[in-house]
Amino acid sequence: MTTADPTKFKVAKTARVKGIAMCVTNLPGTQRLFFGSSDFKVYELDMAAEKPQPVEFTGDGHQSYVTGAALAGNQLITGSYDGRLIWWDIEKREPIRSVAAHGKWIRNVVASPDGKVIASVADDMLCKLWDASSGNPLQTLVEHKPMTPHHFPSMLFAVAFSVDSQLLATGDKVGHIAVWDVASGKKVSELEAPVMYTWDPKQRRHSIGGIRSLAFSADGKQVAAGGIGTIGNIDHLDGPSRVEIFDWAAKTRVHEISDTKFKGLVEQITFPKAGNWFVCAGGDNGGFASFYDSQTGKVVHQDKVPMHVHKFVLNDTQDTLYAAGHDQIAVVEFKAVPAAPAEAPAAAAS
Repeated sequence: MTTADPTKFKVAKTARVKGIAMCVTNLPGTQRLFFGSSDFKVYELDMAAEKPQPVEFTGDGHQSYVTGAALAGNQLITGSYDGRLIWWDIEKREPIRSVAAHGKWIRNVVASPDGKVIASVADDMLCKLWDASSGNPLQTLVEHKPMTPHHFPSMLFAVAFSVDSQLLATGDKVGHIAVWDVASGKKVSELEAPVMYTWDPKQRRHSIGGIRSLAFSADGKQVAAGGIGTIGNIDHLDGPSRVEIFDWAAKTRVHEISDTKFKGLVEQITFPKAGNWFVCAGGDNGGFASFYDSQTGKVVHQDKVPMHVHKFVLNDTQDTLYAAGHDQIAVVEFKAVPAAPAEAPAAAAS
């Protein structure tokens, strides 16, 4: 049996895709991936194949970029800039239902670990919770302001469930984070990460950045937020990749990681089910994956990925990362191969 070891990082396989793969999820126990694309389509890709080829889902689909994908049983739920959520049968690759979910671009879609609830966030600054099996609405969470402090429209990029499915975190463009009780829909904490928002009042009167990713630690006590640090030229992602980790109940910052080795947005963060590390990925023109010690915040391992990573998913054994990005899907392995058993000593001559 192999175990996860971030220092064994290697890009094991890639598959070309059309356009930009903007989101990805994995069917547990398999190498079957489901991803959404900038060509408005949803695809399946089996990375176990010798030459993986995307297979398109059919029927009435999305009318814009597909930016979120989550699995709940044998159903795939996707969200798009068209404001719709679509439930798909993954075996037939056909839609089951379509819901007009949000009034503006959907930025992300996630499923609770128990598979019962779907959460979607969009630029209408709402987080909505849905029954995963029926598609019925459960809660609408209202917290994030529609305008930035500089009177421009804000954006709501990030959402994440805790491992026990009881908590939810949402994060917006100006660095505001809310933590919610899923059952009641009540806010239980709020946090601020303002460094992830850059405003240029001189050249373009334009802002960039924001919280692009959120994740709870395995014990649910901490929330990690990912984005980008202060940017000198807002026309480029030339700021340091940035992660801030909070004790959400105490409302205190535990770690503040500003990493200049690989610049750009931290598009996703994930804590494993077991282990003393977490992984984040993203990029600027290129892509990266960085592993950090969850206790100290220090780098464990960092490396390039062949493209800017928009989203990734860990497999169920937590030793392989499937990354989705510009023109391709990459399989990144970090498996520690067990040492071969020592040979038995030769029998003594009689």
